Amino acid sequence: MYRVRINGEIKEYKEGVSFLDIAKEYAGDFEHEIVLARADKKLKELAVPLKRDCELSFVTTADKSGIETYNRSLLFMCLKAIYDELGQERLKELIVHFSIGKGLYIEAAGDFKVDSRLAAKIKKRMEDMVSADLPIRKRVLPTDDAIEIFAKHRMADKERLLKYRRASYINIYSIDDFDDYFYGYMLPSTGYLKYFDIHRYEKGLVLMLPDKNKPEEVPEFVPSKKIFNALIDATRWSVDMDIHTVGALNDNIANGHLKEIILVQEALMEKRIGDIAHQISKSGRKIVLIAGPSSSGKTTFSRRLSIQLKTFGLNPYPISVDDYFVDRDFTPKDAQGNYDFEALECVDIEKFNDDMLKLLEGERIELPVYNFKQGKREYKGNYLKMDKDDILVIEGIHSLNDKMSYRLPDDSRFKIYISALTQLNVDEHNRIPTTDGRLIRRMIRDARTRGTDARGTIAMWPSVVRGEEKNIFPYQETADVVFNSAMIYELAVLKSFAEPLLFGIGKDCPEYDEAKRLLKFLDYFLAVDTENIPGNSLLREFIGGSSFEI
Repeated sequence: MYRVRINGEIKEYKEGVSFLDIAKEYAGDFEHEIVLARADKKLKELAVPLKRDCELSFVTTADKSGIETYNRSLLFMCLKAIYDELGQERLKELIVHFSIGKGLYIEAAGDFKVDSRLAAKIKKRMEDMVSADLPIRKRVLPTDDAIEIFAKHRMADKERLLKYRRASYINIYSIDDFDDYFYGYMLPSTGYLKYFDIHRYEKGLVLMLPDKNKPEEVPEFVPSKKIFNALIDATRWSVDMDIHTVGALNDNIANGHLKEIILVQEALMEKRIGDIAHQISKSGRKIVLIAGPSSSGKTTFSRRLSIQLKTFGLNPYPISVDDYFVDRDFTPKDAQGNYDFEALECVDIEKFNDDMLKLLEGERIELPVYNFKQGKREYKGNYLKMDKDDILVIEGIHSLNDKMSYRLPDDSRFKIYISALTQLNVDEHNRIPTTDGRLIRRMIRDARTRGTDARGTIAMWPSVVRGEEKNIFPYQETADVVFNSAMIYELAVLKSFAEPLLFGIGKDCPEYDEAKRLLKFLDYFLAVDTENIPGNSLLREFIGGSSFEI
């Protein structure tokens, strides 16, 4: 018998009982579906048998690790359905590319047509699997045996990835005779996976995932055309470069090609910034507005864009919206009573519009500087009057929101959305979330420049993401240009900076699960040094050594 403490109550269970069996007893106590167990603060899949005395709690789809487990399992079922409908012989390629419109964009290539009829068939097959409640089995296999399995399934990218795994054994998951490899936990069966939808979009399919804030609801598919085009362009380029997965990147690093990869990537980035500067110069617009989520590299991008603008005879003047913050006494607060520094009301919108209009009309103004320590706007004799070749480069999270610049003429504004839209995947079926790349960037920069440890960055990250979803993402499609700041090689560089920070998070910390997940993710990469990264690279904004004062 095993003694288990749940909610302060001790119960005894016989040997052979699984966490799933225990979870069924307590399902009625939770608003949302239980998907994982936490035994002595360590996450466990529900199918795992109880093996010792422990303190037990449960994770639902309302929790971050819970909804991630649900979505991972849902994707597995979707891939199984695609293989079932098309047949392995007809499938030349099946790749999960990136997230788009609250879903995952998947492309399948082979002797068939991807259309709405196929999408409906796949959805019906998935619904049948939910009704059948098929078990999702886990096996621990020698890595060499796993490679043979993936060769049989024509999953070449998994073979390539596993070549660099130090572990002798890996976990393989199966639904019937379909095997796959995922980094992360899984649900015990397909019966859990009731909430999803499938749409045909462009050349592929979109698997719609449940709303993370309402896990029993599936949002409508609202495509983000400009974001999609930026992601698909980056994906096609990475395929052309043969660096579309971590295994491919590791091959290039192992074969001594890293220096060339860095040079080509940085040259491409410089060309794209130059193209944007050319667009701006031709437009005749006098105000450039730049916005993007945290750790997108906005500061370095604005500096590099300013240099490119000068090559077209323009004189850029940088302005930070943060300098127009209201005094701290007038800063709005969130539901928890904390200052909400990402709310639009933090900005003195009227003063900002007054100053920008005066500049457009040729008047001389004094620009403010915000003293964040004192929480007050100050004036220190920084005067500006625009000449005919001057142009304002304004950076701030609300810059794409028309409410912030509502009095400025439309024909004076050129809007740029910047984000690190990761195009690299772990393998064919395991994508790298864009938020993971930005979180790792932010964690490294916070530790280096702000005295915030990794635990602090991870703890505040959900709040950061909520602010982005409210204040930035809804306006991304209004941009004239979308700029992707992700670099194909960056995670191999960031690994050496991030790992010591993550290892510093103790097992008793609430942030440990996330740290463990990120460490496992980074373990796929071969680490490289920073020697060949130029001083003007956007990556320098996070790791240090930038040519710019940032």
